Amino acid sequence: MQVMSGAPLALALPLAAILLVLAAGSLVTALKGKNGTLNADGRLGIRTEATSRSDAAFKVANRVSFPIVLGAGVLSLVIGALLATTLLSISTTIVVFVVSLIGVLGLLVSAGRLGDRAARAVPKPALKPGSGGGGCGSCACGSGGCSALSKAGITRNATSEI
Repeated sequence: MQVMSGAPLALALPLAAILLVLAAGSLVTALKGKNGTLNADGRLGIRTEATSRSDAAFKVANRVSFPIVLGAGVLSLVIGALLATTLLSISTTIVVFVVSLIGVLGLLVSAGRLGDRAARAVPKPALKPGSGGGGCGSCACGSGGCSALSKAGITRNATSEI
C-alpha cells in the first residue's frame, strides 16, 4: 500500500501566503467599509471615477460591496489555511490555489462593479459659486439662461467668469 505524501512546504506555504494576504486585505476592507471608516485618501476600498466624486459616494460604494468583499476574504482565508496544512497532493494544491485565486479575484471585481454602480446613484455634489457671486443671479447668460449657452456649445464652469 502506497501512502500519498502532501505537497512540499516550499510550494504550499507561498501559495497559502498569497491567499492569506488577500484575505487580510479583503477582511479589513470589508469591515471598514461596513462601518464607514475607510479613508477615501487611503489605499483600501473601491476606486473608480464614480467613487472619487465625493466622500458620500465612496462610503456608499464600500458599504454596498461589503458582503461580497467579506465573502472573498473568508474564502481566501479558508483556502489559504487549507493549503498551509500541506495535506493535499502537489497537483491538488496547485489546482485548488488557481481555482480559489480566480474565484476570489472574481468576487472582488464583482464587488467593485456593484460598488461603482451604487456610487453612480449618489448625486454629484453641487459646484461652489465662482468669485463673482456665481449662480444665475450674477452671470451674463441673458434671458435664455444657461441651457441656451450649452445648446450653442458654450460651457462655463463654476469657477470661471464670463
